[in-house]
Amino acid sequence: MNKPSLWHIIKEDFSMPAKNDPAYHSAIELFFNYPGIWAVVNHRIAHRLHVNGFKRLARIIMGITQMITNIDLHPGAQVGRRVFFDHAIGVVVGETAIIGNDVLIYQGVTLGGVNLEKGVKRHPTIKDGAVIGSGAKVIGDITIGANCRIGSNSVVVKNVPDDSTAVGIPARVIEKGR
Repeated sequence: MNKPSLWHIIKEDFSMPAKNDPAYHSAIELFFNYPGIWAVVNHRIAHRLHVNGFKRLARIIMGITQMITNIDLHPGAQVGRRVFFDHAIGVVVGETAIIGNDVLIYQGVTLGGVNLEKGVKRHPTIKDGAVIGSGAKVIGDITIGANCRIGSNSVVVKNVPDDSTAVGIPARVIEKGR
C-alpha cells in the first residue's frame, strides 16, 4: 500500500472542520476561524524537517506558528491523519507525544510530560478515535486507548483502556467498553 503524499494528508486536514464542526459554513472560514488546522498543517511540514535533521528550522516554523495560533505543537510530536484541534487555543503537545488517527482535541488540552530526562518518551500516546475534552491535562508516558473519551478539565495520569470514558481529578474510568 502506498504511503499518502504530504499534500494528500494536508488536504485531509483542511476537510476536518466540515466533518467535525457543525458551526462550519464555508471554506473561507478555514483562513480565519480554525487555528488548529493551521497548526497541524505547519506541523506536518515542520515534522518532516525535524525527522530529517533540520530540527532548528522545524522549531522556528512551529515557534512562529505558536505566536500566530496560540498552539504549542512540538515538531517532534507524531500526529496521525485526520486529527482535528477544535477551537484549539491553548493546546500544548510535547515532543514525544504520539497522536493517532481521527483524534479530536478541544481547546486548552495539554499532552505534557513529567520526566525531565532527555532521550526518553515523556509524553502520552493517544490512540485512534479518541476525544480529549476542553482543558484536559494528559500527563506522562501513558496511553489513552482507542475510541476513549476524556472529560473536560480531567487530569489523566494513568493509562485509560480502549473504548472507555475517564473523568475527574485525578481521572478515573467511569465507563468501560461499548
